[in-house]
Amino acid sequence: MKVYFDNAATTTLDKEVLNEMLPYMMEHFGNPSSIHSFGRKTRAAIEEARKKVAKLLNVSPSEIFFTSGGTEADNMAIHSSVYDLGVKHVITSKIEHHAVLHTLEKLAKDKVIKLNFVNLTPKGHIDLNHLEELLQNNEKSLISLMHANNEIGNLLPLKDVSELSTKYGAIFHSDTVQTMGHYDIDLQKTKVHFATCAAHKFHGPKGVGFLYVNGDIKINPLIYGGAQERNMRGGTENLYGIVGLAKALELALQDVKAHQEHIQGIKLYMMAELKKAIPGVEFNGAGDTNCLYTVLNVYFPPTKDSEMLLFNLDIAGIAASGGSACSSGSDVGSHVLRAIGVDVTRPSVRFSFSKHNTKEEVDYTISKLKEFFVKK
Repeated sequence: MKVYFDNAATTTLDKEVLNEMLPYMMEHFGNPSSIHSFGRKTRAAIEEARKKVAKLLNVSPSEIFFTSGGTEADNMAIHSSVYDLGVKHVITSKIEHHAVLHTLEKLAKDKVIKLNFVNLTPKGHIDLNHLEELLQNNEKSLISLMHANNEIGNLLPLKDVSELSTKYGAIFHSDTVQTMGHYDIDLQKTKVHFATCAAHKFHGPKGVGFLYVNGDIKINPLIYGGAQERNMRGGTENLYGIVGLAKALELALQDVKAHQEHIQGIKLYMMAELKKAIPGVEFNGAGDTNCLYTVLNVYFPPTKDSEMLLFNLDIAGIAASGGSACSSGSDVGSHVLRAIGVDVTRPSVRFSFSKHNTKEEVDYTISKLKEFFVKK
């Protein structure tokens, strides 16, 4: 049996998305910057995709800028805040994705910004009182906090942080890569200045995403070159990727309630069955309260063979993760788990789910985990 429980790393491409993309791989291949009919055809496809994305998020098409993915979008938001919007002080957390953390750490090292880390609760939630203290005691700030953590799934109270940013005149950037396409996000109701997206997290293609830039602010490009993306991002557009992104987001959100119900059911079922099958099992982060329904980070009992756990799951045909796929080459353990005080000598595994997963896959996975942890 093959089981894919690593959907926070990437998801399978929907067939309907592929079908939407195929004509722009072969038949409609013109450069969108060309003024002849071939170029006009592909330019129209990009602008239609932009309109579709904007409508789904309840924003203006002029606020959507297509990128190569979430990392570029995060970099663009952070650099624009610092170099274009006059930010000298940034507040983030120690459990952010490295696309944010490493960017901010470099700016702090170069003495371009002052960097503060907001306190975390024992379960890994943001301490809103401390966030307000940091805003009160500093000059114009950027708040850069992810909507949902990619390793433990904790959800940020987006509305509360938005209200604090408004109260103190701060810029608010939220890495929404793990929630875009999984929640019905209305960016008119919840004000953020920057939000990011990567299509491959919701059954779209890899190598494409977007940055939402609130129309109240004006920024300069991160990548200079041609006049693409209304002079905001040089380089020939990823035409079929952009078309696929828009279709994937449309499909994800048109059935989002059904997907949430199904995937949350899988997650809760796995939590209950793990507790029954393996004595001493716990869950990192919030677990099932204020938590992303697609992610479950399991804290297993100590064992002398802990470093073999993911290998054994892989041999059994089960794909799971010890943390972010973007950091899988590192041997220092999860920076997220370290930040919330988890004993990283005990094995932790992130299982992340999609609309395609089943309870039968959960049963098979737990049978293999039981073989590993429950010795006869």
